[in-house]
Amino acid sequence: MLALALLAHAATTAVRSAGRSSRTRAAASTGPALQDPSHAAQARTALLDSSPARTAPHGELLPAVATSLTVLAFVLNAGAVIARGAAAQRAPWGNMYEFVVVGALAVLGAYLVVLRARPVIAAGAWVVTLATLALGLAVTVLYTPVDELVPVLDSYWLIVHVAAAIVCGGVFTIGAVTALLYLLRSRWERRGLDAGPGGYVGSLPRAAVLDKVTHGVHVFAFPLWTFAVIAGAIWAENAWGRYWGWDPKETWAFITWVCYAAYLHAQSTAGWRGPRATWFAMAGYGAFLFNFFGVNLWISGLHSYAGV
Repeated sequence: MLALALLAHAATTAVRSAGRSSRTRAAASTGPALQDPSHAAQARTALLDSSPARTAPHGELLPAVATSLTVLAFVLNAGAVIARGAAAQRAPWGNMYEFVVVGALAVLGAYLVVLRARPVIAAGAWVVTLATLALGLAVTVLYTPVDELVPVLDSYWLIVHVAAAIVCGGVFTIGAVTALLYLLRSRWERRGLDAGPGGYVGSLPRAAVLDKVTHGVHVFAFPLWTFAVIAGAIWAENAWGRYWGWDPKETWAFITWVCYAAYLHAQSTAGWRGPRATWFAMAGYGAFLFNFFGVNLWISGLHSYAGV
């Protein structure tokens, strides 16, 4: 189902990009009129504001189909997670395989929630691709049969701490995608009419919209990540007798926290907001991914029990 959703999103992206290119070439090809500053300003406005959803063939149908297939994939993924939990008789995120499967569910869910509030259908192809790759990795490499939890994980903190981290992972993924799209779009907008029609980048929402979405999702996720880190420290005290020991996973969780804190601070600081600040968000997502995949697979520590 995710593969079908991905095809639909890819078709949506292709149609919107093609429609955008044809319209913006017409908007920009005003010949000598561009020598007049007022005409140049009008052409630039047309270049930025033309909407592929309104004029491209099937501009409304394809996004609706893509979104519907994404919803169906989310429901099927949720059913698989529930079935795994029922079979294991516990929270279904006790190892890397289960975490990745539930993480893909969180990514799809976060995307669908954000999509209801903001016009980010352009992020759909990226989001569904990441979810598809995650599930493919889980099934082909990380699969682990249903088993009992190791003693240190047999705690109610598994539900509290790990669930918060999973939700953060889903939201951080959406934030990383919109941040990347924002960086691409803002660079194109700064180049103005010299940038040409833009194709795919030109079909994206305005940079200001993408920046607002990126900031909004991180404003939601950062306090939740803070809670996850604190909950993990409390769990560590219960399990190992200390709140913090600079275990590799704890260290990278803190690095992730610092990166996102830097992003939010930079967004409120004159001279830093915009693309410069957004790179902190990208660094935070990189640290988050390394904390899960890199630390679990390649670095030994007290959290090594949650490996493959």
